[in-house]
Amino acid sequence: MSLTPLDRGSPMPLWAQLEVELRKRLEAGEFDLGFPTDLQLTTSYEVSRHTAREAVRQLSASGLLTRERGRGTVVNRSEFEQSLGALYSLFESVEAAGVEQASEVLRLEVVTDPAAAANLGVSVSAKLVLLERLRLAGGAPLAVDRAWLPQKLAKPLLKVDWSRTALYAELADMGAPVPNQGWERLTPVMPGAVDRELLELDENEAAFFLERQGNRDGTPVEWRTTVIRGDRYRFVTDWTTGEQSQLRPTAV
Repeated sequence: MSLTPLDRGSPMPLWAQLEVELRKRLEAGEFDLGFPTDLQLTTSYEVSRHTAREAVRQLSASGLLTRERGRGTVVNRSEFEQSLGALYSLFESVEAAGVEQASEVLRLEVVTDPAAAANLGVSVSAKLVLLERLRLAGGAPLAVDRAWLPQKLAKPLLKVDWSRTALYAELADMGAPVPNQGWERLTPVMPGAVDRELLELDENEAAFFLERQGNRDGTPVEWRTTVIRGDRYRFVTDWTTGEQSQLRPTAV
C-alpha cells in the first residue's frame, strides 16, 4: 500500500492525520508481519518523533496496538468477529473462521435462580434448566457461557452431549421454541476469580460480559450470561447508509 502524504496545510494535526493513515493500513492487514518503529514512521512520513508517538499512543488507546517490552509495538488481532444487532451464533462465528469449537460442561442441572427467573418472567421458585459451559476455540478457552431455560421447555437438554453442538440447534431438534428475537447487553468487566481461572486470564486482563434475553414471538425462553475473552473476540456495527443490517437467527 502506497503512503499517503500528510497535508501540512490542513487544520487537522499531523498526529491525527498519521493516526488515520496508520489505521487504514492496519485495516488492510499491512502490518501483520510487524509494526514500524517510531524512527521508521518519522522517516517515512517526515514527521517528528513526538508526532509519531502520539499517533501510536492514540491507536494503542483504542486497542489496536500494544507496546511490549522487548517486542516494541505489536498489532492486536482478534481471532473472531461478530456483528452487533443480530441473534448471532458463537458456535458458528468460531467455526466460520476455520477453527473448531468445543465445549466442556461445567453444570447441567435443574435449579432455581431468582435473577434468571425474573428475566424469564416466571416465578422465583420456578424450576429452570441451567447449562453452564466452558467454550473452547481451537482447544483454548474463549468464553464461559451460562444459559437458563424453563424446565417445561428444556428438560430434554439434560440428555444432550454438549461437546460440540449448539443450544438453539438442540432446541429445534426437540421441537422446543427457538428464540427469534430478544435483546443483548455488552459490558467490559474484570472477571471474578472463577471465570478468570477458567479463561486463563491474568488479574489485570478484562473481558466482555454479555447478557441476553432470547424470546420466541415475545415470550422469554432463554436467559444467558457469557464472559468472553476480549483479546480473542470483537464486536462490530455496520452503519452502511441506506441499508438495513442483514439479521438472521442462528444456532448458539
